[in-house]
Amino acid sequence: MILELFKSKIHRATVTQAELYYEGSITIDKALLKEADILPFEKVQVVNVNTGSRLETYALEGEENSGIICLNGAAARLGAVGDEVIIITYAQMTVEEAKKHKPNIVLVDKQNKVAKKL
Repeated sequence: MILELFKSKIHRATVTQAELYYEGSITIDKALLKEADILPFEKVQVVNVNTGSRLETYALEGEENSGIICLNGAAARLGAVGDEVIIITYAQMTVEEAKKHKPNIVLVDKQNKVAKKL
């Protein structure tokens, strides 16, 4: 049996940009991607804490240590600069892998810098 589990998340990042006329995706600071173990082009779920909206897209690598969290394309309609978002990834694994799995949780400050890693 294969299960789908929560793999990692960037918790309560602040949206810094929204670019409607861009290919759909979310641009994320390269340093945050590394900390959260999210690869460029990996599927992510973005949960907007302010509006309650949820969307699925893919991650793009932004400038390292820039703090960028940019909603691109149609996603820009689901959030505004200043909104807080939770960026989540999931992974498929066997039951045995799932029993040993520990998700990677990155908490960030208001400037989207790592505040704590769980």
